[in-house]
This record gives sequence, structure tokens and C-alpha cells, in this order.
Amino acid sequence: MTARPDAPPRAGLPPRTHGPDSTHGPDRPAPAAEGPEPPEGPEPPEGLKLPEFPFPGSSHRGPAPLFTRLRAERPVVRVAWRGGGHAWLVTRHEDVVRVLDDPRFSRAASYAPEAPRFSGLFQAPPGMIISLDPPDHTRLRALAEQAFSPERIEGMRPRVREVAGRLLDALEKGSGEGPVDLVAGFAAPLAMTVICELLGVPEGDREQFHAWVRQFADVSAPPELAAEGGERLGGYIAGLVAAKQREPADDVLSALIAARLEGERPGSDRLGFDELVGLGFTLLGAGFDSSAGQIGNFAVTLLAGHRDVWRRLGERPEDVPAAVEELLRTVNLNGNDTSGLPRIATEDVTVGGVVIPAGEAVFVAFPSANRDASVFPAPDRTDFGRADNPHLAFGHGIHRCLGAPLARLELAVALEELTRRYPGARLAVPEHELCWRAGDVNHNLLALPVELSRSTA
Repeated sequence: MTARPDAPPRAGLPPRTHGPDSTHGPDRPAPAAEGPEPPEGPEPPEGLKLPEFPFPGSSHRGPAPLFTRLRAERPVVRVAWRGGGHAWLVTRHEDVVRVLDDPRFSRAASYAPEAPRFSGLFQAPPGMIISLDPPDHTRLRALAEQAFSPERIEGMRPRVREVAGRLLDALEKGSGEGPVDLVAGFAAPLAMTVICELLGVPEGDREQFHAWVRQFADVSAPPELAAEGGERLGGYIAGLVAAKQREPADDVLSALIAARLEGERPGSDRLGFDELVGLGFTLLGAGFDSSAGQIGNFAVTLLAGHRDVWRRLGERPEDVPAAVEELLRTVNLNGNDTSGLPRIATEDVTVGGVVIPAGEAVFVAFPSANRDASVFPAPDRTDFGRADNPHLAFGHGIHRCLGAPLARLELAVALEELTRRYPGARLAVPEHELCWRAGDVNHNLLALPVELSRSTA
């Protein structure tokens, strides 16, 4: 296996090596890898001409339309990356799961000097949990999971509901008779409050903290601005870790500091300072941007195309969990239709009947896998009563999203409160007039103008 960088990100500024991308954080472009071009992969079937990747047509409604044909005709295909280089794209559910379960596809190897690089995408800093392979990842994950016990996450439900109710009270009070912005007034502050309380960020620091997060997350901004946001965030999180080490509190960051592994040698049985800072960044990406984005995306999906379901969920909150799962399957968060995390084949590996040569990059297309007709009957139909729903919105395998239980809780509470209070809510503008945040790695709305109504008339 190709060696990975051993040093974790230093406290303060995480390394910003804009290699292949990540859905859960920002980074800057880097030039394509130098050296001889690897051999071309198998040609697409006759008549199937592939544009450069990322393909056009991706939106919150679903992945680029081309994926439907790829799943049927070329489920594992080598694509030319916009800006230079090539990578393998895996599009079917079965093959995506296979890649994620196969240790020969390495996350850590994507940090080797000779690993492919791609422009316009994010590469998480080395040393973070999403950047590691076993055994390093196994140890870090085991420690982190101690702080994310089911009891701790479920215990947050009353507080999340309280925050959601308070935000909606304020929105309704301040709106008069006009529309409200569900992104600025509800989705973003709900997700930010939850992640700040998770980390123990004092309330007075949260507005500045939010501004740094947005600055760091904008992949279209000049590199120096993102670097500045990252450095300020890193310095703040490092200070927060130091403060929690001195005076632990009842928050997840303090629980991470207290986590221990039995049988490990001293120094390896607990999280180091830089590992704690790295986990803070990971929680920020997965816990704020993704949750805030999907609250808005779920709301616009229901209000634009399923207002009957919106009203039903308000009357039958017991139906909300299944609705959340189906929306996670069908609503596409990923801006480039992949997980955004490159894996490198450490030897020649056959996937879907195609040999992926050693040293080449592989991206798994979760939104495409979630539309695989061999797994999901009528895959393009949003079936809110779907019983069997093995979607991959939170990934699969050892890197499955650590915060998935909390994300499900936030999304469920948000939908429960919105639909219960406002059964007659409607979009204040046509769906095609909504504005989306340019430059983000995710499909995120700039604003969501909604007319709140407690009446169904």
C-alpha cells in the first residue's frame, strides 16, 4: 500500500492540498498530476459519448441524467476530469458497496506524492478520520464512537426540538404577513446551534464561528480567503480543545477528550490534541453544512412537489422517519454526484467486470447508487412508504458517517415542527426562481422564501 502522510493536521490551519474532492469540506484546486498519462480504460459503448466530469445536469432533484445510462451500459467507467486527469467512476449500488468494503481501495494512498490530483474539488487534510485506513482509522473511530453513543444522541432530541421551536417562533413573529427565509431563519441556525452545542462553542462566539465556516467552505473563493477561514477556525477549535481539557463540560468534545481504549499502550489509548482538532473539523463539515443544506432541500422538495405529503406528515408525525429516509435517498446533496472522497487502487482490482489498475483514483457515486433499479423498485419515484430502503446517503463501511444518527434526528425534528405548525405552508416564489449557493461542494440554497400558514384552506 502506498504510504500516507504520518503527521496529523497541525492545530490552526489544516493542510489545503486540493487533491480529489470531499463532500464534507472545502479545498482549493491543484494542478493535475505530472508524469505520463496512465493507459486509457475501456471505451464507452458505441453512441455513448461522455462529457468531462463532473457531468452537467446535477441538482438537488437528483444526479446528472447521464448516470441512468451509465448504470445500464457502463456502470464502472473511466472519465476525463474537467481541468485534467482521469478517474474511475462507480455508479451501481452493488459495485459502490464492493469498493467501500474492499481494503485495496485506499483513502490514505490519495495523499501520496504520486497520487492523482483533480481541480476544483476538496481533499480532506491528512490525519483526519475520513483520510485514514486501518489500523489508524480503526483506533480513531473506536475512540470517536464512544462520544456518539445512541443514548447521548437521543438525549439531544428535546433540546433540538426546543431550538427548532424557538427559531420558528421568532420567524413567525418577525415576518408579519410576508414570506420568511427558511434557510437564514431556520435551517442554518438550527444546524449551527446543534453543532456548536455539540462542540461546546459559547453562544457569544457562534456568529463569528459561522462566518469562518462559510469562508472556509466556499470552494469558488480565492485560496487565500479559504485559507484564512481555515486558519481562524483551526485556531479557535484548538483553543476550545485546550479549554475543555482544563475544564470538561457536558458536550461531545469533552467526551472525546475523556474517551479511552482498553489494552492500548499509553499515548495510543486516547485521542491526541491534533486528533481532537481534526475531529472538530470533521464534525463541522458533516454536522453543519450537510444538515443545514438538507433541511432546506427537503423543505423545497416537499413544498414544490409533495404538498399533500407535507400536510400528512403534520397530521401523522409517526410517518416522518420513513419520509426522512426516502428524502435522503432521492434528494441529492452532492454537488458533483460523488462522495467526493477519492480512493486509490493499491493493486489491480476487478469491479463490475472491469479491471481498475493499481495507482488510479476511484470515485463512488452515491446519488447514482441510490437510483439503482436493481435495489430500489421505481427508483425515480419518491415513495414515502418505501419499506426497504438501503440507501447510501451516509456512505457505507468503515467510513460511514459518524454523525448519521444525529443528522437523522435533526432532519426528523425539523420536518415534524415545520409540518405540524404550518400545514398550509407554500413556496413564495416558483421553484425555478430559487437561487443556489455557487461554489459549494453541496447543493445548498442561498435562500428559501416560504409563506408560513397554519391553515390548510
